Amino acid sequence: MPDFNRSRRVALSRSRRLTIDVLHYNRRVPTCAHDRRCDLGRVAELRARLPLRISWSLLFIKAFALVAEKHPVLRQSYIEWPWPHVLQHSDSVAMLATQRAHRGEPWLFWSRFVKPERRTLAEMQQALDQYQTEPVEKVYLQQWQLSGLPTFLRRCFWWWTLNFAGAKRAKRVGTFFLTTLAGKGVEIQDPPAFLTSNLTYGPLDDSGCCRVTLSYDHRLMDGSTVADCLIDLEATLNREIVQELEALIAGTDRNAA
Repeated sequence: MPDFNRSRRVALSRSRRLTIDVLHYNRRVPTCAHDRRCDLGRVAELRARLPLRISWSLLFIKAFALVAEKHPVLRQSYIEWPWPHVLQHSDSVAMLATQRAHRGEPWLFWSRFVKPERRTLAEMQQALDQYQTEPVEKVYLQQWQLSGLPTFLRRCFWWWTLNFAGAKRAKRVGTFFLTTLAGKGVEIQDPPAFLTSNLTYGPLDDSGCCRVTLSYDHRLMDGSTVADCLIDLEATLNREIVQELEALIAGTDRNAA
């Protein structure tokens, strides 16, 4: 028989506090999620020929930021206080869910990419490498410090940032969020976050296609707009992103010659 008297209470791990905060505010946003099957065979072919590794997540981040230039709603945030209104940001700030092992525990951090539509893929990959390898206390300093605060103080910080920080809101929490488990062969049905646009994609199949899902704040846009954004995202990946990958390959070939 199990000995229930041996059960004990364990303090909440510091590594889970930020994720719990995100889920707390996610529940306050009325989101819907739509997906599109995207043909990315040409992108996959070019990516495989690159002499340097470029993360799939960065390809999606840059493409989505380019789409957001044409669809301002993707750069908007619904603000509740002191009255309900919309805050439109001038530029995109992407937040990428990044898993790190730290102090013997798995942590989930948000890697920030400011104005990804204006950065090269090589620059973005260099930044991602730093996020994945440099000390947590250096590259995720604010998130690390925030995780050490009591729940009440953390929620005060989040509430102020989401409602009164103005332009600093985008800098601190981003304008859109990307998370994926495609590298493990897994699809995320509905990416949990509280931003207006929350993006994920699944693994590519043998035909070079994958499912791309956009979870969105239904207060700011409707399904038809989201469908247009997903169509535009696929087109951007197969146009602007393909062009940049081709240029990277051509530049490498010239240097080799």
